[in-house]
Amino acid sequence: MDTIREMVLRDPDLWFVIGLVVLVLSVPSLISAWSDRRRPWATGVTVLIAVGMIWLAIDLNPGAYSLAAIPDVLVNVVGRYLI
Repeated sequence: MDTIREMVLRDPDLWFVIGLVVLVLSVPSLISAWSDRRRPWATGVTVLIAVGMIWLAIDLNPGAYSLAAIPDVLVNVVGRYLI
């Protein structure tokens, strides 16, 4: 049986893409909370989780992610897991 660390090390691109998707999806909730003058507790936790996923991917695969590489990473992960 694989350990969690071995499973994570297999595909840091997947963690990066999941983190980006969670981060993008948390933006409307953050804006809604601020416009209603509420504290965005749940959104803050979601943003921290997303940043943690992105940080983990960058830590496991240093130098692989730049702004220019993000579309390629997204397409590769979608192609690998959905097609």
